Amino acid sequence: MTGQQRRPSAYRVAPAAVEHLPLRPLWLCRRCGQPWPCGAAKLALVTEYQDAPVSLLLYLAACLHDAIDDLHRLNPSVTGGASDMFDRFLGWPARHTHAYRVTTFEGARTEEPPP
Repeated sequence: MTGQQRRPSAYRVAPAAVEHLPLRPLWLCRRCGQPWPCGAAKLALVTEYQDAPVSLLLYLAACLHDAIDDLHRLNPSVTGGASDMFDRFLGWPARHTHAYRVTTFEGARTEEPPP
């Protein structure tokens, strides 16, 4: 195959096609370079898990566990505090989902008999 026959652009991923996914072991966003989950990743995750908020929390808890292991292996002194890591992965979903709220139903009340 000659150089003219190759199409290197066919092998490249267009920047717009790259999703906001984590780049491990650094745990930076593959697209924007911010600490993952970045703002766009958070919006995408809330949308994806809108009907399953507990599953979102379980997924993020697994990511938190992996991130702590990866970042500690890279540089133990820069991993960050436990509270910072918790906020980064698990602190934000409660503000964007209803997983922590208790739902009450109006019809579930016991009605008093009329006087």
